[in-house]
Formats: sequence, structure tokens, C-alpha cells
Amino acid sequence: MRLPRPRGPRWPGRLRGPRSLAGQLFAMQVVLVAVVVVGCAVFAYLSAGRQAEETAQRQATAAATAVADSPAVVAAARTEDPTAALQPYAERLRRDAGVDFVVVMAPDGTRWTHPEPSAIGQKYLGHIGPALHGRIFPETHMGVLGPSVRVVAPVRDPRAGGRITALVSSGITIKTISRQLREQVLAVVGVAAAALVLGGAGTYVINARLRRHTHGMNAQELGRMHDYHQAALHAVREGLLMLDGRRRVALINDGGRELLGLSGDAVGRAVTELGLPEPLTEALREPGPRVDELHLTRDRVLVVNSAPVSGGEQHGSVVTLRDHTELQALSGELDSVRGFAEALRSQAHEAANRLHTVVSLIELGRAEEAVTFATAELELAQALTDQVVGAVAEPVLAALLLGKAAQANERGVELTLTPDSRIDDGVLPPGLPARDLVTMLGNLLDNAIDAAAPGPEHAPAEPPQVRVTAHADGGELLLRVADNGPGVAAEAAEEIFRRGWSTKQGAAGRGLGLALVRQAVRRNGGTVTLERAAEGGARFTVRLPLRTGATA
Repeated sequence: MRLPRPRGPRWPGRLRGPRSLAGQLFAMQVVLVAVVVVGCAVFAYLSAGRQAEETAQRQATAAATAVADSPAVVAAARTEDPTAALQPYAERLRRDAGVDFVVVMAPDGTRWTHPEPSAIGQKYLGHIGPALHGRIFPETHMGVLGPSVRVVAPVRDPRAGGRITALVSSGITIKTISRQLREQVLAVVGVAAAALVLGGAGTYVINARLRRHTHGMNAQELGRMHDYHQAALHAVREGLLMLDGRRRVALINDGGRELLGLSGDAVGRAVTELGLPEPLTEALREPGPRVDELHLTRDRVLVVNSAPVSGGEQHGSVVTLRDHTELQALSGELDSVRGFAEALRSQAHEAANRLHTVVSLIELGRAEEAVTFATAELELAQALTDQVVGAVAEPVLAALLLGKAAQANERGVELTLTPDSRIDDGVLPPGLPARDLVTMLGNLLDNAIDAAAPGPEHAPAEPPQVRVTAHADGGELLLRVADNGPGVAAEAAEEIFRRGWSTKQGAAGRGLGLALVRQAVRRNGGTVTLERAAEGGARFTVRLPLRTGATA
């Protein structure tokens, strides 16, 4: 099977660069395997040579001592013609013992037996001195059959008081030993060749896989890519989060730690252990792709995008995080401005209708009725404005209340300010952003107007009404919004503050307002609660400490 060579990315200037890292490792491993195999083969050859000589010496010693201790040999040595009895015996024993020769000789070295009959009666070629002194000794010597490893043993006659009456020499020729060694070496070479082939094939397969993973890059290119990787992680302001197949953090950059509010090392921890809000945690746990989803942390609004990573043993995800807090706040302010514009348009429309009525009455000659109508309408329109401006000196809150009152009036809802409302000028600290006040009160008013307004699913028996309380006293700012709508079920009192919760099922973009309210309240160290209003609907109460730089 031929493995295709993957085509890796080409870095600038890479035309004839160094060999890839996988190629370098392959060459090094092949050389290493070859050296190990050759070394083992040489060692096996030398060991086999020594073992062959030792084996030949043991065989010769066993044969020589067996012949020297044989009673038949002792008895034949006493006769006048030992050759007649010993030649057949020696040849039979030589074949059985697997040696090349067994020579029985007189103490003076005259051969009585020999594999070559012509050598019988001639002098033994070798040393016999140690054997004449009663010792069994080995040696390597040139003989009639060529160089051989031989052993000489004495033959003692018990009847003659243990006198040495003959000598026995047994041996194996070097030629025979070399033939056996060649057979062993061929086996060793075969095993070494097979090991080299298998090692090379295994090394090639492993390095082919490494080449795919490294995309054919060499060590310099890998190092350069790592440097760029680290620089990019620290340079990107957006958050980058990489999760492995078990939904554990494999990598996170500085922007990701800042946006998620992580102080310690998050690498290796599961997303469920990061202490993030439950909706965001669930979004990170699911491996599916996500596009521009809004999620809230304690202090921020994040846009989350994720894409699954395919390949490898386990699938992971790459998650990008963008800070949407400022944009969301600006969007809220834009909505408020748009609401003010709609309120002005509505008021202008109503004013035009009233003006036409007054003009028509004057044209009909009913000037007194025209004055009475104009005065009543002016008092009605000015009453709420005077009440709001007189009670709320904070210009942002006053403008917000007047704009929402016009919107509520257009939808048939009466928005009133309770008599105990009072916020003097300069009471609110500089550390309490006006943007957060707009977020909190604006979203609460929008929800209350939506809940109280008549609709297909809600037709109130009493006139729709929203009551607002806003006063600052005792170091605390209280904002309370109550309506006479259908209210909120008790079991949903906590769920409504989660992103995505809404009674308007199927309405895109719903379910974010109350989550932003709680985020802004917590950011300023306050609390928000939900109760059952006396009017029968929902009553939200926000309490904020009036201290400079309040933080959650």
C-alpha cells in the first residue's frame, strides 16, 4: 500500500527549504534501526562462533572420556593387536557421538585407530604430554583431516595399578564448525533482514502519519508557526476559546479570560466548572455551530459564535467571543431616542387633531367652547409633565418617564407617578451611570406597558394602568413599576430574569430586557425583586445603594 504524501501549507520563501520534520525523523529512525540490527547481527555472529567452538569442545570431551572409561578399550590395550578390536568400536562411537574422529593410540603416540585407515600405525599429530601426566586437555591443532578442535584423555588400567596404558583423542574439524556457523549466521542474517524491513516499514507508516499531522513542515516552520500562534492569541482583542471533545478548555486567550471573568488558569477545566451563567454554559457544552448568539455574564453582553472541529480522535469546538456590552447599551439608548421620537410624533399628531378641533369651533362661531376645550386639553397634557418634572429632578429619568407616558397613552395605557416619588437634583452619585438607569427603568416600563395593554390574549376588566414609584431616601434609590396585567406565575419568578425567557412565544429578539435589567442592577450593587401587585399584575422593585462607584 502506497501512502500519499500530504501537501502542507507553504510558508513564504519555502522553495528548497530543509527536509520536513517527519522526513528528518524518518531518516534518523531508519539509520538507528539499521545500526541496531547490524550491531545485533555482528554480536550474534561473534557469539555464535564462540558457542560453536565451546559446543565442539564439549562434544569432543564427552566422546574422549567415554572411550577412555570403556572397559573394552582397557582390555584391548592389553592385547597384541588392539586395532582389530578398537577400529570398529571407535568408528561406531564417532558416528554416534557426532564427532569427526576418535583416535585410540599407544602411550608413545602410535595410532591404533583412525577414520583414515592409512593413518593407522603412524604417529599422532598433536600434543600428548599433559595426557601422559593424567590430565584431560583440549587444543586446536592441525591433523590429517585438517585443523580441528580436539581433546586428549588418558586410559588407565586398574590391573596395572592405574597405569596409563593408552590415550584417546576425539575432535571436530574447523571445517565442520564453520559449516555449522554458516547455517547459524544465515538464520541470524535472515532474522536481521526481516527486522530491518519491518522496522523500516513501521517507521515509514508512523512518519507518514506524523507528516500528515505536521502538514509536511520542518522544525523551523513549526517553530515559526508556534510563534505566530502565540502572538496572534495575545494580539486579538476578541475572546478565543477552544474546547476538546470532552468539553474541556484546551486553549483560551487573554481576551477570553477577560470577557468571561476568569481569574485563574482555565485550561483543562470543564466548561461546567468555570462558574458561567447557565445559558452560556449550555451553549458551550453543545458542540453544534452557533452564529451571533447573545449571552449575558455578570457584567457583560457577549456575542458568541462557535464552529465544530472535525478530525482527530475527538471532536471539539472553536468559540469566539465579542464584547457587545457597549453596543447593547447604545442600542438601548437608540431605542429610547426612537421612543422619544415616536412619542413626539404621537403628541404632534394629537396636537394637530386638537388644533383642528379648536379652529373648527372658532369657524363655527363657538369661540367660548373652543377656549374651554383648549384649556382642558392643555391642563390634561401639562398635569403629568408638571408631576414628573416636579418630582424627578434627574433629567434622564424625567425624559424617560415622559416619553414612556406618551407611548403608553398611544397604546391605551395610563402611566402615573405615585405621590411619594421624589428624586432631588444631585442625589444620584456620579458613579451611577445614566445609561444603566435607562436600561433598568426603560425595560421595566416596556414590559409593564406590554403586559397592561389590551390585546387578543388579555382584555382587562379595568382601564389598563402602569404605576411608577421613583424616590431616593436613606442612601438608597428605589425604582418600582407595577401594572394591572395578567401577572407572572410564582414558579417563573426567577426564570424571567434569564436570557430568552418571554411570554411572547415565537417573537424574535425577546427575552433579553429583564436579563439586562438584572445585569445592570448587579453591576451597581443593587437588587431586583418581583412581587404580586395590588392591581393584580406584576410589581418589580429595584433598590440601588447611593454610594459613589458602587460595584457588584
